Amino acid sequence: MEAITTQQSRAARGLLDWSQSKLAAMSNLSESTIRDFEKGRRLPGPNNLAAIRAALEAAGVQFLGDGDTAAGPGVALR
Repeated sequence: MEAITTQQSRAARGLLDWSQSKLAAMSNLSESTIRDFEKGRRLPGPNNLAAIRAALEAAGVQFLGDGDTAAGPGVALR
């Protein structure tokens, strides 16, 4: 599983109309973990990044890698 970027996390929440609180609850993480990650203050550990990604994917987000779009990594709704 590829790590997600801060931009992908913010964009995915935007597509779903989720707050940071909602993402934290859906990924079983603290809101400060989500907030600090998305602001670039710290990089969560691999398990926490996987939990964020899994919560967003379960809600219908598809993560696009560098080779999937001309603009680089991104997100889309399935």
